[in-house]
Amino acid sequence: MEKDSLESIRKLFQYYKSLGDKTLVTLNDQEVFWQPNAESNSIAVIVKHISGNMLSRWTNFMTEDGEKPWRDRDGEFEADYVSLAEMKAHWEEAWACLFNAIDPLQPEDLTKLVYIRNHGHTVVEAIHRQMAHYAYHIGQLVFVAKILKGENWQSLSVPKGKSKQYNQEKFGKEKRRQHFTDDL
Repeated sequence: MEKDSLESIRKLFQYYKSLGDKTLVTLNDQEVFWQPNAESNSIAVIVKHISGNMLSRWTNFMTEDGEKPWRDRDGEFEADYVSLAEMKAHWEEAWACLFNAIDPLQPEDLTKLVYIRNHGHTVVEAIHRQMAHYAYHIGQLVFVAKILKGENWQSLSVPKGKSKQYNQEKFGKEKRRQHFTDDL
């Protein structure tokens, strides 16, 4: 079961990364810096925060506290990327750090203790904490991009008005065991 859990964890992180990737590819340099108001975060700021969090949490994941002394969380909310390319490079670096940390995990690692701000978590609890955090922020990325793109937005899931067609396709196949992301 734990081996299946690890595979599911990897696939879910890949899925959330793909939602972010598919969103970012639709945007230009100006759009990633757009904010609906002064209190809102631009896509660039959200990516900077996600990336900063990932680098802190997943660097030496099993041996060091997830909140690194070198992390500048407050600085993650300053819009200082110079380009979309720089932002995407930071995004890719952060995801590589995450996958480099989780790919070697074995079932017996899931119950080991790791710390985030001196708060002990089992490895599986820490993973779930971070997955929920990233899903939350990637949802924000998608939402802001949908606002920016308006009628030109291409759905990343089941498009409006297409649920019947989507379900017919799914129920037209035989029952089988597979991860929901295998068809994406």
